[in-house]
Amino acid sequence: MHTVVVGTSGVTASDVLAVARGGARIELSAEAVAALAAAREIVDALAAKPDPVYGVSTGFGALATRHISPELRAQLQRNIVRSHAAGMGPRVEREVVRALMFLRLKTVCSGHTGVRPEVAQTMADVLNAGITPVVHEYGSLGCSGDLAPLSHCALTLMGEGEAEGPDGRVRPAGELLAEHGIRPVELREKEGLALLNGTDGMLGMLIMALADLDTLYKSADVTAALTLEALLGSDKVLAPELHAIRPHPGQGASAANMLAVLKGSGLTGHHQDDAPRVQDAYSVRCAPQVAGAGRDTMAHARLVADRELASAVDNPVVLPGGTSQAFGSGGGRVESNGNFHGAPVAYVLDFLAIAAADLGSIAERRTDRLLDKNRSHGLPPFLADDAGVDSGLMIAQYTQAALVSELKRLAVPASADSIPSSAMQEDHVSMGWSAARKLRTAVDNLTRVIAIELYAATRAIELREGLTPAPATRAVIDAVRAAGVEGPGPDRFLAPDLAAADAFVRGGELLAAVEKVTGPLQ
Repeated sequence: MHTVVVGTSGVTASDVLAVARGGARIELSAEAVAALAAAREIVDALAAKPDPVYGVSTGFGALATRHISPELRAQLQRNIVRSHAAGMGPRVEREVVRALMFLRLKTVCSGHTGVRPEVAQTMADVLNAGITPVVHEYGSLGCSGDLAPLSHCALTLMGEGEAEGPDGRVRPAGELLAEHGIRPVELREKEGLALLNGTDGMLGMLIMALADLDTLYKSADVTAALTLEALLGSDKVLAPELHAIRPHPGQGASAANMLAVLKGSGLTGHHQDDAPRVQDAYSVRCAPQVAGAGRDTMAHARLVADRELASAVDNPVVLPGGTSQAFGSGGGRVESNGNFHGAPVAYVLDFLAIAAADLGSIAERRTDRLLDKNRSHGLPPFLADDAGVDSGLMIAQYTQAALVSELKRLAVPASADSIPSSAMQEDHVSMGWSAARKLRTAVDNLTRVIAIELYAATRAIELREGLTPAPATRAVIDAVRAAGVEGPGPDRFLAPDLAAADAFVRGGELLAAVEKVTGPLQ
C-alpha cells in the first residue's frame, strides 16, 4: 500500500487524493515529530506563566476575555470539542472526512500549532485504521475554519461520538478505537482549539473537485468534437494559428484536444441538406473558448490550493521569537491571527461552480441541436427510429436541461454571503464549506450532462450512414457500446442507457478509449 509521509512543509494534492480516495497509509517524519515537540515546549512554558494567552489560558471567541485557571484547562479543551461538535443534517462522504482529517494533520505537523506528537500520531492511527468520524452537512461558516466538521473529527480522537469502521458500520468511536488498539487522547492546553481551527474541509473538497474536473473538461472536449462531427461541422475553427492569436492557454489546449479527436474524420465539412453553412453555431464553434476559460479558472484554483497546502492555518500559532528557547536562540511566541478565514478558498470554489455551469450549458445546447431536425442537418427528429411512433431522445434532453438548470442555481456564489456569529466577534465569514458542498453537487451533475451529450452524439454519428467517423470517434463508439450503452433503434427504457453512459464518463473510460488513439489529451 502507498504510504504518505507528513513533514513540516505541507503536502501535495496527490497526497490528499491518495489518503482520501486511495486509503494510503500515513507516517509522520522525524522532522515533524521534532517540530511538534519544540512547539509544545513553547505552549507549556506560556501555560505556566500568569499572563493570559489566547487559546492557552483563555476562553474562545466572544468568551476570550476570561482567564482560565490551570485546573480547568483540560476541561476547557474537552469542552470546546464537545460543544463545537454541533453539526446537523446528513453525513458527508467518507472521502471528504478523510481529506479533512489528513489536512488538519498536515497543519498540526507544521510545528506551528503546539499540539503534542502523540496527538498527531493518534490522528494518523485513526486514518490508518480506516476509522471515519461521522461529520454532518451543516455546521461550518468557513471562518475560524470548518469548526463543526473538525470538532466531530476531534471528538473521535477523544473516544467520543460516532464513527464509521472499516466495515462501513457506524458505531461508538470509543469501541472502534479500542478494537484497533488506539488510546483516546487527553487534550491539554491549546490542543482542542488547534484541532478545530482550519480550512481543511473546504480545501479537501477543492482538491477533489479539481481532480474530477480535470477529467470532465477533457471529456467535454471529446463530446464537443463528436457533436461537431455528428453535425457535419467544420474543424477549421480549431486550427492552432487561430488560437495562437488569442493566447489563453486553456483555449489552445481545448482546441488541440478536439482537433486530435477529429483527425481523419470523413464527416467534418459535409452537408446533407440544401442550406449551406458559412459558420457553425456558437455552441459548436466556440466550444474551445468556453471550455478553455474553465480550464484557466482551474489553473487559478490550483494555485490557490497549492498555497493553502503549504500553509499552517491555526489561531493562535506558534512562531519563532520571544523568550522561550525551544525554537533556538530566537525563542518562540504564540500569536493570534486571521489566517483561518476561508475567503481565498471560497472564492475559487464559487468560481469553479460558475465555470461548471457554463460548460454544462454549452453541452446542453449542442445536444439540443442534435435533436432538432431543423438544425441537425439531416438527422431524424430527436434521433428517433420512427419519429412520431418513437420519441427518441426527447426526454433525455429534458433531463439534461433540468441538470443544467440546477447547475445554474448552484453557480450562485456562497462566498458573496456572510452572516455574523459569536456575539459579533466573528462578524464576517467566508461560507467556504457551503461553496465546497455545492461544487461537489455541480461536478456530479456536470458528469451527467456530458454523459447525455455523449449518448446523443454517438447515436447521431451512427445514423450518418455512408460517412466514416474519425478513428478516435470509432473507438469511443465501440467502447461505449461494449459498456452497455445501446445505439440507434426503436424506443426502449432509456434510464439504464443513461446510467451506463454516466458510469462510462465518470470512470474515465471515455478518456481511455480516446487516448488509445490520440495519445494523452491536454
